[in-house]
Amino acid sequence: MALSYSIYDVFTDTKLAGNPLAVIFDGDGLDDEAMQAIARETNLSETVFVQPAANPAYTARIRIFTPGRELPFAGHPTVGTAIALAEKAHGSARLDLVSVLEENVGPVRCAVRLREGEASFAEFDLPRKSQQISLPLDKLGIADALSLKTTEIGFENHVPSIWSAGVPFLMVPVHDVGAAERLEFDPQLWEKTVPFVDGALASAYIYCRGGVNHVAKFHARMFASGMGISEDPATGSAAAALSGAINHFDRLTDGHYPILIEQGVEMGRPSFIHLHMDIEGGAISNARIGGQAVRIATGTLDL
Repeated sequence: MALSYSIYDVFTDTKLAGNPLAVIFDGDGLDDEAMQAIARETNLSETVFVQPAANPAYTARIRIFTPGRELPFAGHPTVGTAIALAEKAHGSARLDLVSVLEENVGPVRCAVRLREGEASFAEFDLPRKSQQISLPLDKLGIADALSLKTTEIGFENHVPSIWSAGVPFLMVPVHDVGAAERLEFDPQLWEKTVPFVDGALASAYIYCRGGVNHVAKFHARMFASGMGISEDPATGSAAAALSGAINHFDRLTDGHYPILIEQGVEMGRPSFIHLHMDIEGGAISNARIGGQAVRIATGTLDL
């Protein structure tokens, strides 16, 4: 069996930066075990398998696998796959288009911008708005798992909390970029300390205001040992979850908020995630995640 694939670096306009993604275009006919085995083989944070959509009006159905398990939704696979399918169909044509990807979380509407000589851009409407999951949290245990002082956990109104827009994350605000850079994640202590959500260990998303890049409004790191990911250079689903925490703790007034989040800096793979939120009546009425992606490889898997 020969399966065509491409690898994209996502949430970046620069090759060998951002978050790499494998897109398997011939995913129809593969069973769950085969897809999981291929995801372990690629050993990237996510591998996407493209299948025909159940709804003929949609572009494709996609299945998203980490090396450890399948995800119902993820941001960098959504952005990267929307761009990969658009470039596969239209090449380098100057084009703006809308596609809908069927994911396990539900249909995800994507807008794609293709420009010759530029990295393509895609953004998607959040399939679910971020919701807080109220569970008891151990601040001292969280600090120990990150090798930080308890005084470095939290800033302004922000305290550790769990949020999900399809995938749950334990959001850990830290005092500044220095604390984010200095932390050392201990997966064993994390597993002993944090709760399970929907049968899975909540992943760690550490964030603070500002960034190494002066245009970034937030700096972030993400660790997901339960998914087989030691550290992720860009996590769109976590940025989607973060939208709820930002609105909740910052008590945003009504209006539109463009927010640039940097991630992956400590890994040498800087990534930039665009989060847009519309606030009405103190609640998120709409939110979008977007970013660029560049193809770095195309080939065939011989199975």
